[in-house]
Amino acid sequence: MTGDDGDSVETDTAETDAAETDAAETSTAVTRTTGPIDGDSVVVAQGTFDLLHPGHLHYLRDAAAMGDYLVVIVARSENVTHKAKPVVSGPQRRELVAGLEPVDEARLGHPEDIFVPIEELDPAVIALGFDQHHDERKIRAALDERGIDCTVQRASAYEPDYEDALLSTGDIVDRILDERG
Repeated sequence: MTGDDGDSVETDTAETDAAETDAAETSTAVTRTTGPIDGDSVVVAQGTFDLLHPGHLHYLRDAAAMGDYLVVIVARSENVTHKAKPVVSGPQRRELVAGLEPVDEARLGHPEDIFVPIEELDPAVIALGFDQHHDERKIRAALDERGIDCTVQRASAYEPDYEDALLSTGDIVDRILDERG
């Protein structure tokens, strides 16, 4: 199997089973409304959204403010190559994201080509998280190559007004292991 970056990715049986479960849910969307109304500007946000935290909510609120209808594409487990595989299955992560107030629609990403849902949705904006690893120039080049006319914007940084905020899934996992390991 190859990841988004073309590198070979090995999977064990549990990951393969999870990937097959994700694949069986091919872009099935969970929507709150009937879809965007003609003239609505569609915003696409995307991410892994494993172990939701306030940083995710901030990102999605910022993304929703960039247009009229927010679609969130939840990365399939097999496509996550830049960090540890998600703990939570794709369909469950999609369901949790769909339940967040700013989100109008949540769907799993395409199993092989991350730009297929972008082509289907034809968004006005792709919203990137403040600290997501994506290279905006490479995204812009891929959009241009496919004839997709939209802007790429970054969400603002989240500055919680309380102490000890955990704003990364990795930090949450580390805390759990430290305190309950």
